[in-house]
Amino acid sequence: MEFRLLWYCVATMKKNSAFSRRSFLASFAAAPLGAAAVAAAAAKHIPIGLELYSVRNDLAKDLAGTVRQVAKLGYQCVEFYSPYYDWTPSDARNVRREMDGLGIRCYSTHNDPKSFTPEGIGKAMELNNILGTHYIVMASAGEIATIDGWKRVAEALNKANQTMAAHGLHAGYHNHDLEWKPVGGQKPIEVLAANTDKSIMLQLDVGTCLEAGNDPVAWIRKNPGRIRSLHLKNWSPKGGYKVLFSEGVAPWNKIFAAAESVGGVEYYLIEQEGSRYSEMKTVELCLQEYRKLRA
Repeated sequence: MEFRLLWYCVATMKKNSAFSRRSFLASFAAAPLGAAAVAAAAAKHIPIGLELYSVRNDLAKDLAGTVRQVAKLGYQCVEFYSPYYDWTPSDARNVRREMDGLGIRCYSTHNDPKSFTPEGIGKAMELNNILGTHYIVMASAGEIATIDGWKRVAEALNKANQTMAAHGLHAGYHNHDLEWKPVGGQKPIEVLAANTDKSIMLQLDVGTCLEAGNDPVAWIRKNPGRIRSLHLKNWSPKGGYKVLFSEGVAPWNKIFAAAESVGGVEYYLIEQEGSRYSEMKTVELCLQEYRKLRA
């Protein structure tokens, strides 16, 4: 009976990539299936994607060709960053057709603050609905110098999120190192978490968290259900961010365990800011290393 239940859920997830890991675990809450077996089965169905900033130079030269190459490597989803906002709806439909033909998804986009303003939110929602995303992520709030300033960022996220929710979308926020540095005794990232609606995703950039001297595992556990995607960027004291997935100090197994047990992760995104290899070779090697670790 337990095997049949597991098989049914795995089959369902294969048919519907939007079926979340949280729904998977909830459906087995009362079943006698071992927790380790449930977690292992669910983890295999968390999509692994690429933040396309990682191949930004290739993307600028040939968007469609770069997306095809990324899909050929085996990435299951992609995240477009702020230049996508300049597309027309026709451009977005062409990109969506390309992705559909390749069998990959776009669950979120990275955005400048203008996508969260009354003047810019309409276009952002239109493009994201065409692409089929779930989250419109604020990639950076800019140089905010005071806690009151960060509270205003939280207010803007909440207001935008209410509008987005009516269109089947949610807001998200992506951290850099700035958000981990205390301002008046408070970390901006904690201010944002405490003052935003829980439906707003806190997208964790692992590398910048580590570089600022913080513990990504503790942060995930402190914010259950809100770490719905992670940028899997590593960091090392000598190489900075220009290291491959497995070459830095990130405790990946602990991070995955926290993200999949309490974080509410729905998809992972490898991100690279450069390495000793070309952009495409870098993301190819990172995906290979990720797969080895997750085998």
